[in-house]
Amino acid sequence: MASWSAIARRIRVPLGFAFATLFLWLAKPTLNSILAGCVFVIPGLLIRGLASGYVQKNEQLTTGGPYAYTRNPLYLGSLILAAGFALASRSWWVAGGIILFYFAIYLPVICSEEVSLRARFPQFEEYARHVPRLWPRRSAFASNSSPFSWDLYWKHREYNAALGSLALMAALAAKLWKR
Repeated sequence: MASWSAIARRIRVPLGFAFATLFLWLAKPTLNSILAGCVFVIPGLLIRGLASGYVQKNEQLTTGGPYAYTRNPLYLGSLILAAGFALASRSWWVAGGIILFYFAIYLPVICSEEVSLRARFPQFEEYARHVPRLWPRRSAFASNSSPFSWDLYWKHREYNAALGSLALMAALAAKLWKR
């Protein structure tokens, strides 16, 4: 039988799309809430985009760029992005759903990914001792990494997060305009 973290890894994207539908139904946006949400959505997208231009999944342990500050900049970016959408929605139900989603889905996935990284990369233990799981440290962890790569950004299709965010914000604006 599969562990919850393995199940969470498989269902997180489809569940995210289902949650987006619920999000739009529950949202009660105002112009101010949408603008306030963008204050978080944009940095969340930037963090995710920056992280995707460094990570070389399953090839090497990435410790440079935003990974020198937090072991999970993609998830940190997602969390900031989600906070922005919660703010834009003006719905406590949405905010509660995001918190539940984080603890029930993302936290187990993060933990299972760390188990894999420990098994694959012996240097992960040293890295994990110095770099926090999610909340960034103030100074960079010493690393020998390559610079940001647009090729990696495109390979990981991180632009989909930006397009999806734009579509959700447009849907919120349309919902506001219809009222």
